[in-house]
Amino acid sequence: MNNDDTDDDVESETTSNTPPTDTSGAKSVDQAKEEEAEALRRKIAEIERKVADGN
Repeated sequence: MNNDDTDDDVESETTSNTPPTDTSGAKSVDQAKEEEAEALRRKIAEIERKVADGN
């Protein structure tokens, strides 16, 4: 049995070039998008009211 194979496997797992995933900002990004969507809904509703009033 060759022990070099297991050493390579361990090394490849610990030396990843991928940065760790940061999920702490995910909620704030989603929340910001939701707030932006709500603002757009309000603007659309305002425009629809103006169109309905004929202004």
